Amino acid sequence: MTLSLRDRISGGLFGLLVGDALGIPYEFCAASDLPDPSAIEFVPPKGFRRSHSSAPPGTWSDDGAQALCLLASLLERGCLDLVDFSKKLLKWYHEGAFTPDRKVFDCGIQTRAAIQALLSGVAPERSGPSGEWDNGNGSLMRVLPLALWHCGSDAELHADGRRQSLPTHSHLRSQLCCAFYVFWARELLQGQRDGWNSAAEKFLALSRGDRSTARESEFILAEAHRDSASGSGYVLDSVWSARSALRETDYVSVVRAAIAFGEDTDTTACIAGGLAGIRDGLAGIPERWRNSLRGTEILEPLLQGLLRAVGPGNNN
Repeated sequence: MTLSLRDRISGGLFGLLVGDALGIPYEFCAASDLPDPSAIEFVPPKGFRRSHSSAPPGTWSDDGAQALCLLASLLERGCLDLVDFSKKLLKWYHEGAFTPDRKVFDCGIQTRAAIQALLSGVAPERSGPSGEWDNGNGSLMRVLPLALWHCGSDAELHADGRRQSLPTHSHLRSQLCCAFYVFWARELLQGQRDGWNSAAEKFLALSRGDRSTARESEFILAEAHRDSASGSGYVLDSVWSARSALRETDYVSVVRAAIAFGEDTDTTACIAGGLAGIRDGLAGIPERWRNSLRGTEILEPLLQGLLRAVGPGNNN
C-alpha cells in the first residue's frame, strides 16, 4: 500500500509522542530488569515498579513537549527562529507548556544548563553547552518536526538541522546528528523503506566543504558504531540505537526494541518511533496506543496546522 505524505507526517508526529509515552515507565532501568518486549505497554505488567509514577500512563515527557515547542514555533514564524523557539522552551520549563498536565517531570542536564544561560541573557546561538561531554540527546529527541515541516533544499535542511540544536546542545557532534536524522526522516517521507544509506550519501556530500565537519560526519556514520547501541543518553548512541530498532518491520516492534535497550527508554523510543511512524504511517501505530495518548487537545491543532502548512501537493 502506498502511503500519502499526509499519512506519513501524521504517523511521524504520533509515532514520536507514542514512543516517548510508551518508554516513560521503563526509564533508567537496565535491559535485564525490563519485562519481555511483548509485555511493554503504557501500563507495565503487574509487579513492575514503573519510573515517573506521578505521570499517568500515556503521558509524553520533555522529549515530546520540546518537539511540540519546535513545531509550534515553525508554524507561527514560518521559519526556524531560534529566539522564538527558545522562548517556547522557557515557557515549557517554567509553565509546563506543551505538556498534558502543565507539569515538567524530566529535564536533561545540558538542557537545564542551557536554560539557565538563556535566562541570563545569552543568545540562543551560544546558550547550548559545547564541550565533548555535553553531547546528550536532548536536541536530537525534538528535531523531527523540522523534517516534517521543511520543504527547502537539502542544503537548507542540513543547515536548519544543525541550527536547531544550538540553544541547548551546540557541540558539532550534536548538531550533525540532528542534521543526519532529519535527512533520514526526509528519505522515509519520500517513500524509502530504510533510507539510511541514501540519507548518509546526501549528508556526507554536504559535509565535505569543511574539514572538521567532514571528519565528524564520517565519525558519526562509521560502521564501527553498529554493535555499540545501548540506549544511553549519548547522542551518537541514540542515532545507532534507532538504527538498530528500525530493522524491525513494524512500528510496535520498533518501539519495543528501542525500549528493550533499557536506560533512556523514552528518548530512544521517541527517536526511533518518529521514524517508524513515518515509514509505517498513522495506521501502523496501534489504535489502543493512539487513543490512550494523553494531551491530544494540544497535539491535534498543531498536527492540523502542520498538514495545512505542508499542503496536499508538497512532496517534501
